[in-house]
Amino acid sequence: MGLRFAKSIHDREAYGAVRQIAMEMLAAATGHTLDEIEPLRTTVFGRPTPLAVGDAAIIDDDGRILLIRRADNGLWALPGGALAVGETPAEGVVREALEETGVRCAPVALIAVHDSRLCGTVAPAHLYHFMFLCRPLDGGRPAGPPSHAIETRECAWFAEDARPADVDPGHVTRIPHAYRAWHGDTRAYFDGMP
Repeated sequence: MGLRFAKSIHDREAYGAVRQIAMEMLAAATGHTLDEIEPLRTTVFGRPTPLAVGDAAIIDDDGRILLIRRADNGLWALPGGALAVGETPAEGVVREALEETGVRCAPVALIAVHDSRLCGTVAPAHLYHFMFLCRPLDGGRPAGPPSHAIETRECAWFAEDARPADVDPGHVTRIPHAYRAWHGDTRAYFDGMP
């Protein structure tokens, strides 16, 4: 984990040394040579913890869902992003939604924990997506302009049966879970369960 976030050459060297010691300890404990466990350097010893991210499935009383058009790929998605240290997943989702849409919302239920490897997300890191069903506040009107407008081209409300065709691949499977929860089935989805 330290190697992933190290900012200085000193830190990279220190964390590299820790990784080397851990590999030597594994070799000694298992009776293998360092050459035999070398393939583990990048797969096991170089792998950081999955990153925690959150999605806000904001659905109003009329069943419309708030989506953003992402600036990076031009596709529609749920508002959301990386969770910050010191905030709960629900707090992070509310913050991300406000930053990207200007719309304030309140979490209603945790409806899914998606593994990026299983839900179509295209990302260089392994992600855990915490998805919350949220209700819009203030009638769904923006409280102000998005503070992170650079991340989004636009945002719009869509009816359940009139969603845009160009939805980000990682959100195609997530949006139906949002509506499942909005319709009353608030069991949390996880690990590919039906």
